Formats: sequence, C-alpha cells, structure tokens
Amino acid sequence: MLRILAAALFSVLLVPAAQAGGKKAEKLVVSFHLQGDPSEGPKHVFPQATAGQQIHYRISPEFGTKDIIAFATFPADDRVSYGLVLQLNKRARMRLTTISIANRDNYMLALVNGQIRDAVLIDRGVEDGLLVIWQRITAAEIRAADQIMPRIGMTQKQWKANKKKKQP
Repeated sequence: MLRILAAALFSVLLVPAAQAGGKKAEKLVVSFHLQGDPSEGPKHVFPQATAGQQIHYRISPEFGTKDIIAFATFPADDRVSYGLVLQLNKRARMRLTTISIANRDNYMLALVNGQIRDAVLIDRGVEDGLLVIWQRITAAEIRAADQIMPRIGMTQKQWKANKKKKQP
C-alpha cells in the first residue's frame, strides 16, 4: 500500500515537471478577448459584467503576449494603479485594424495573468497597432513586463543592458 501511495505521489509531482519541458513559466500573460454572442455556447464564450450589463466574451483571445513587441506605462486615473500601452508586431497590427473595423461598437476585454483588468468599447478602426489597458496594472506586473519586452522607443541593445542592470 505504501509503495502504491509513493508511486502515485511521485507521478503527481513528476507529470507537471515533464510537461513544462524545462521552460520557465511566463511571468506576464496578457490576452485580449472580443465580445461574442451567447448563442456561441459556454464552450466558446464566458459572461462578464461590463458597463452595467452582462456581456459575453470569446474564450479564445484575439491578441496575446506573443503579439506584443514593446510597452509603455502611465498612471491610471484611480491614482493607485497603472495603465499599459502595448505595441503590437506587424502581423498583429494588421489583424487589429481588421478586427477593430469589423467589430465596431463591441467590447474588448483585457486580462493580465488570468485576471480581468479592463474592457474598452471599440468605437473606431485602430490603425496605429497600439492596445491600451487603462487601469489596474500593478508595479509587479510592470517589472515582469520589463523582463520580457522593451519599452516603446527603446532599442534591443538598450533593453538588454537595462534588463541586466535590474537582475539581482
């Protein structure tokens, strides 16, 4: 019995390590989800209270951390948290233009590390390739972003040098 228990415990501890394949978990995961329709079903959309109404958002994100090449921060209106301006890569920038034109008057929800941070109403086509999270970004999340991507306007060389300075 003890052997079976030990084997079960060992396999529970070993499986997650094997699945990770030696990669470190990302410190910052950002995703943007478009408004969906309840008729798409619970496997494809989830409800979220937004602007005083129940809005359904697609589970599959339209944009994620892999689409972001740089960022900038600013103090949020709540004077407690920060906001983020996220610069998209060329391919995601073209997708954003198309998506924002096709989904005018719909909402887009921003999640950071799986937590809902902000929702914005798409009121026009976005051609500059910038997505904004207006509030609820923490200083720890900004530090994590500094480790995985440069600030807007910073060269790769400057970013790598700055990143080395900040590491313990």
